[in-house]
Amino acid sequence: MEPADRRRQHAALTKYGVLAVMTMAALYFLIPIWWFVVASTKNNGDLFSTNAFWFSELHFFDNFRDLLTRQDGIFFRWMGNSFLYSIVGAVVSTAVSALAGYALAKYEFRGREAVFNTVLGATLMPIMLLTVPLYLLFSKIGIINTPWAVMIPLLISPFGIYLARIYAATIPDELLEAGRVDGAGELRIFLSIGMKIMGPALVTIFLLQFVGTWANYFLPMMMVSSPELQPLSVGIVTWQQTMVTGAAVPTNIVIFAAFISVLPLIALFLTMQRYWKAGLTAGGIK
Repeated sequence: MEPADRRRQHAALTKYGVLAVMTMAALYFLIPIWWFVVASTKNNGDLFSTNAFWFSELHFFDNFRDLLTRQDGIFFRWMGNSFLYSIVGAVVSTAVSALAGYALAKYEFRGREAVFNTVLGATLMPIMLLTVPLYLLFSKIGIINTPWAVMIPLLISPFGIYLARIYAATIPDELLEAGRVDGAGELRIFLSIGMKIMGPALVTIFLLQFVGTWANYFLPMMMVSSPELQPLSVGIVTWQQTMVTGAAVPTNIVIFAAFISVLPLIALFLTMQRYWKAGLTAGGIK
């Protein structure tokens, strides 16, 4: 066999091998999602008596009506709480990360490296390790079982500060100097130049913080006990584990509630993914 033919054969085998691996990976992730969609359309009987991966009678709207009325519609109160905690946490955390990351990258001050190293070390510490100390602290100041007990720990994201600092370090100093020469103040330079260039990083920080808060279970489970203050993550697990009005919540309703709870995340990603396509310096050279 000629060397050229051998190379073509090797390239073809490599291509099909990569395709096979990617196909298996896609199936690994898509099959549970497909089951999730199918299960959300079934009633409790069909859920256990029909093919798990194919539709039977459509009960999607029946499940939705059940969800609307169960416990006086508390599911949507939980969803409102999740939106409140996630939006406030994501917006404030993104703003703090942008300001801190920009300052760490573009300003010289005493202790800058020590601050950055502290932030870097904090990225390795999961929030679960701090939940119990935070609970003891918040109980002393009397904010347990309030929205503040859930939101305050989520307002600072060490990883967000780290990511913002990495992006801010790529901002050309010449752009900042040009803004100063034109008479712009530091805040205006940050808003009109820095934030535009840091845009993809800020979108990433917002999404990560929003999703992390939306899916957070241990922190709100510890901090709030009133059902009216619980987010979806705690409420759905409560439905799964406890008795409601003398009877267990049907499995199909728990699955349907979990299905509805992920739809806002899907919509958020589809809405904001286009901002990731922006170049690193998009808008910064205008």
